[in-house]
Amino acid sequence: MSASPGHALALRKGVRLRPSAAVALAPAMAVLLAFWLLPLTHLILLGAQGTDGQGSGYWQVLSSAQYLGSLLQTCLLALVVTLAALLVGGISGVFLARQQFFGRSALVALLTFPLAFPGVVVGFLVILLAGRQGIFAALGLQLAGERWVFAYSLVGLFIGYLYFSIPRVILTVMAACESLDRSLEEAAHSLGAGHWRVVCDVIIPGLAPALVSCGAICFATSMGAFGTAFTLGTRLNVTPVAIYNVFTNYANFTVAAALSVILGLVTWAVLLLARRMVGKAGVVL
Repeated sequence: MSASPGHALALRKGVRLRPSAAVALAPAMAVLLAFWLLPLTHLILLGAQGTDGQGSGYWQVLSSAQYLGSLLQTCLLALVVTLAALLVGGISGVFLARQQFFGRSALVALLTFPLAFPGVVVGFLVILLAGRQGIFAALGLQLAGERWVFAYSLVGLFIGYLYFSIPRVILTVMAACESLDRSLEEAAHSLGAGHWRVVCDVIIPGLAPALVSCGAICFATSMGAFGTAFTLGTRLNVTPVAIYNVFTNYANFTVAAALSVILGLVTWAVLLLARRMVGKAGVVL
């Protein structure tokens, strides 16, 4: 069967564009190869090496209750942070996208300002809030006669991660609300649906792709965030801190590489799952 003229023209255009496309992609491919694929390959191979008859780095990680517990705790923390951020940021994002009031722009800027802070600054803010000399410590000393200190625990780390996760959700939800079809909500109201029915049957399904994609990004960010955890204390049992301790304090490059690869695989699996869930809706991670 002969190709249609339009199809033949498209093929000819595609052939003509290939050299220019190769030239355009060459710098990006060179950077990807030199600064990503080569180090990643070396990292994977390094984790497969054995040390002192203890097996490969992957075996040492997978057979260690300490490392597995650290990975599990990191996953649970990232999951709780993601769910809390989606709840708080989702509600706030929908409200800010739908309501117009004086000072709205300033409020949006204030709520999203934490995105400008690096993890170290976020950790410092948590210490100022709930550290030994923080606001809660002084308040607890006055009210109960003892200092309320939780900055150096998983609670403090949760607050820090939530601090920079909520702005991401707010911005994503506000952008997604702009594409929602308001006529569907009006139709649901005209059919007798109440406010919460419209929220559950129209708004949430409409925002689901954006929420899933943003949730995956929040999860990935919480899994690999190091600056905040390091600022709050190197004894926190989360995988990024464990990698740092193994790498710097014990110079065990094999186990550090294995931990890095396993952490990356878990995060990549979550991102891949989220992408498949929302791929049909046109949301790209």
